Amino acid sequence: MSAEDLEQYESDLELQLYREYKDVVGIFTYAVETERRFYLCNAVDLKVRTEGGDVYYEVSMGDAWVWDMYRPARFVKSAKVLTFRDVSIEEIAHSDLQVPKSVTGE
Repeated sequence: MSAEDLEQYESDLELQLYREYKDVVGIFTYAVETERRFYLCNAVDLKVRTEGGDVYYEVSMGDAWVWDMYRPARFVKSAKVLTFRDVSIEEIAHSDLQVPKSVTGE
């Protein structure tokens, strides 16, 4: 497999992942972003932990979807992330996801 073939394969995987994201985003309540991954989930809990003077975050998610093109099963029942980096949690405004009727011609 050439470098060009590999690049095309990864581009195809990314496009498939983006299409899947567009299909599933409407069924989730929260978007969670860490330094390594992006998640959609319906339950999220963030706890700030300290140990030996260091502060880290424990993020627990339920009913989640993981943005990872190399993962064969992106839907997970629960996920837990421990990180020293920033965590972003946003509630998804589902009205923002609707296509305006004037655009669809309805």
